[in-house]
Amino acid sequence: MGRLFFILFLLTTTGALAQQTPFEHSNKKETATYTEVIHHYQSLAKTYPQAKLITYGPTDFGQPLHLLVLSKDKVFDPVAIRKSNKRILLINNGIHPGEPEGIDASMMLARDLLKENKLPKNVVICIIPIYNIDGSFNRGSTSRANQNGPIAYGFRGNSKNYDLNRDFIKTDSKNSQSFQEIFNTWQPEIFVDTHTSNGADYQYTMTLIPTHKDKLQPLLSTYLTQTLVPSLYQEMEKKGYEMIPYVNSIGETPDQGITGFMESPRYSTGYAALHNTIGFMPETHMLKSFDKRVDATYKLLQTYIDVVVRDAKLIGENKKKADEAVALQQNFAIDWKLNKKESTPLMFKGYAAKQKPSEVSGLDRLYYDRNEPYTKEIKYWNTFEPALTVSKPIAYLIPQAWTKVVALLKLNQVKVQQLSRDAVIPVEMYYINDYKTATRPFEGHYLHTAVKVNPTLQNLPCYAGDYIVYVNQATNRYIVETLEPQAVDSFFNWNFFDAILGMKEHFSAYVFEDTAAELLKKDPALREKLEKEKAAKPEMAKDAEAQLDFIYKNSSYNEKTHTRYPIGRLLKEQHLTLK
Repeated sequence: MGRLFFILFLLTTTGALAQQTPFEHSNKKETATYTEVIHHYQSLAKTYPQAKLITYGPTDFGQPLHLLVLSKDKVFDPVAIRKSNKRILLINNGIHPGEPEGIDASMMLARDLLKENKLPKNVVICIIPIYNIDGSFNRGSTSRANQNGPIAYGFRGNSKNYDLNRDFIKTDSKNSQSFQEIFNTWQPEIFVDTHTSNGADYQYTMTLIPTHKDKLQPLLSTYLTQTLVPSLYQEMEKKGYEMIPYVNSIGETPDQGITGFMESPRYSTGYAALHNTIGFMPETHMLKSFDKRVDATYKLLQTYIDVVVRDAKLIGENKKKADEAVALQQNFAIDWKLNKKESTPLMFKGYAAKQKPSEVSGLDRLYYDRNEPYTKEIKYWNTFEPALTVSKPIAYLIPQAWTKVVALLKLNQVKVQQLSRDAVIPVEMYYINDYKTATRPFEGHYLHTAVKVNPTLQNLPCYAGDYIVYVNQATNRYIVETLEPQAVDSFFNWNFFDAILGMKEHFSAYVFEDTAAELLKKDPALREKLEKEKAAKPEMAKDAEAQLDFIYKNSSYNEKTHTRYPIGRLLKEQHLTLK
């Protein structure tokens, strides 16, 4: 009855702002529903002219994505804000609605900043109230079996059962499209995506995943590691919440050490890095009480604001220089590997990991003894090295048939031009030599990995309306990491181009036998090539079909576009007539 009364109170409140959020009203045991969250922000926007709730595109659930903008001087145009040299901080909440601390912390933080007239002059704060609106409506209390509260919460998957923190490149959801519209319209310098952890037990309430230092543009990486992250740790310790890097254990427990997290572009912070935005994924500890988790998140968001205000000028200069550097950058790492030889010592506050008989199986089971806390030095492996690097072309040529590719490039502020007339253009084309494909679907896709390519120079027929993307832009990393098929989260690996992997024509053996015999008579080099192949593969000598197939694939009859990646790489400057 109390909850129902509170909702009715919210819905009938006009002008005067409700003093408490649902979290506070419930004695800090409940998280707000979508309806309560949006009404809260509508009330703020109605009460305070420094706040504006903007409606963006749809989600898979049918509700639009919202953005609350807090601007001290009441300017809500992102272009005008950037021209006035203000920084933009974007906070994203509820990408996993079962991890709702950021939802409630942001509601209170926005209210307090407005009510206490504490909005900064040089920073505009943008808040996505709930990103996975779909999952927030799928409310229950058991889907996160290891989590200590709140009483009820949303579900990780959206209404298509996608994990939206894997959807920033493939963009299967409308949520992702609308998020990318917001991100690229506002172009934040700092991005924070709030979460709750799973995993080991330890003493910390808050853990932190920054954009990985080794993949971030070096100027941004230096500021991140030497200034921003140390400031966050120092200030949070003063506020009563000592932090630790996200506990990604190398063994069963943290005692053996932890590793950094190399987030690929499918994740929110990996996506942000493609745009030279410093991203963070704070992860509160699932076993700490919900009120403490919300409080830690509130104080961390407060700390982000304070540090961005303090360093606003430097952050802006770094972003501008990073954009300029990336536009000129020639080589790009598109895959990474952990350096297992290089570690640093890390003081870690954990609990003793022990074994005892399981009441379920009778076998030994792991448990953490909270009566035996410890502080000890463990190893922290946080250095990643490029596993694969590519040199950018001058431009990529994209046939106009690949409409989703072009739409996503445009959505991400990539300058895309079109040919105004037909032309034959000398380019480098990739043939997909080898790849592995997952045997089970992941987020709706059978992902490709371990891609091997064979680059060949060809004269590519292009047509009026085909697209060209010059790789001289601040968005170069987005361009390269989506269009190079060997990149971890390339469009190819997400199955955008699977149609090229199947042959459309072949032969009937009884007919092609005579053609193949004639080819071998006329082409001694082909016969020699066949004999070498048979010598290398003795089983082939007993397989007539395999020999015919080899001849077919090494003749002019072979399908020239089979396994040919359709996007060309322009390696030399050439005058092209563009629209």
